[in-house]
Amino acid sequence: MTGDAPEQRGVYYAEAVARQHPPDPLNLCIYATVALLTWALGPIALTAFAVVGFAGYWRARRRGLWRSRCWLRDTRLVLGYLAVLAGVGVWALLL
Repeated sequence: MTGDAPEQRGVYYAEAVARQHPPDPLNLCIYATVALLTWALGPIALTAFAVVGFAGYWRARRRGLWRSRCWLRDTRLVLGYLAVLAGVGVWALLL
């Protein structure tokens, strides 16, 4: 490996690190936790997560984020979706 170009050494290093540490499925744990909270707390959790998400996207949009990695892509659509979810959560709390 002494005669390899630096970019090739980086590839070898990345492959070695990938073999040593399996990927951590942290997102799956997060999704399960959110599902548990939603199941346990119902409309309260829906409203809380929607409001927190809306605030985060609102702040990000004001700072210049126009495209999201969210499936809806456009931050205006994401904000609308989260606003609808918050409204549904509040409606369910009032029932």
